[in-house]
Amino acid sequence: MSQYRFIDVQPIAGALGAEISGVDLSQPVPDETFAEIRSALHNHQVIFFRDQQLTPDQHKAFSARFGDLLEVPFVRALEGHAEILPVMKGKAEQTKRNFGGAWHTDMSYAEIPPLGSALYARVIPPYGGDTMWASMYHAYDALSDGLKLVLDKLRAVHSPVRSYGARGAVVNNGDPAHKMDVRTDDRANSEVLHPVVRVHPATGRKALYVNSTYTMRFEGMTEEESAPLLQYLYAHAARPEFTCRFRWTRGALAVWDNRCTQHLAMNDYDGFDRELHRTTIAGDRPVGVAA
Repeated sequence: MSQYRFIDVQPIAGALGAEISGVDLSQPVPDETFAEIRSALHNHQVIFFRDQQLTPDQHKAFSARFGDLLEVPFVRALEGHAEILPVMKGKAEQTKRNFGGAWHTDMSYAEIPPLGSALYARVIPPYGGDTMWASMYHAYDALSDGLKLVLDKLRAVHSPVRSYGARGAVVNNGDPAHKMDVRTDDRANSEVLHPVVRVHPATGRKALYVNSTYTMRFEGMTEEESAPLLQYLYAHAARPEFTCRFRWTRGALAVWDNRCTQHLAMNDYDGFDRELHRTTIAGDRPVGVAA
């Protein structure tokens, strides 16, 4: 018997990801229904709703059921909606890397990274532009016991500098067709420490918490010393059996748990427009195994 009474939940892959039907997010969601949606998020790490007709205010209202909404640094927000980040690429852009085009965990460079995000599809290319997610629960669980003992004790330095520094990978660098207004400032050089393995506050499960976009090095080590193990962990975390892939359709909404996933936006739709709107949900300070 299904554990859900008010929604239908269909997994899309073995590792993570599920589509939810039976709910209209443009309307206020009853508490009992929302409790099941939150449970599905904890169980599947990323959940998807198709064919939703949402205004920016409705998008924000549903997102805020999970927690307070954050304003994202470095990127200009949607006009009149400081809590919505437009993720865009235009058909005339010549950029080699799209926004979100490398495996990452949103804003792990923050002292208190987000709980998650809710990404809503407004303009979708006729093909391409899928998003992939990877389960950091599975990535951690598949490690050897010996490596787990090592990682459980480590912390790593995270920073936005590679993306948003003066020569950052996603900062606007003279392309007049670039649709997103991505800028740098002094905050791009900041560094924070987080545990390499974090314990999820709701599920109690351990998740690998390093990513190739924002993790710089292990605490007390140089980047050169850290690189061999970090590169192994990045490749390990993206193993196909740990992932799911979502084909966007207009009106689809994805909600993911930033504390136990990474994601990657595919950049395979040159010549077409793509626009999605993201809200970012406030989270909690990562807690390690030894805490």
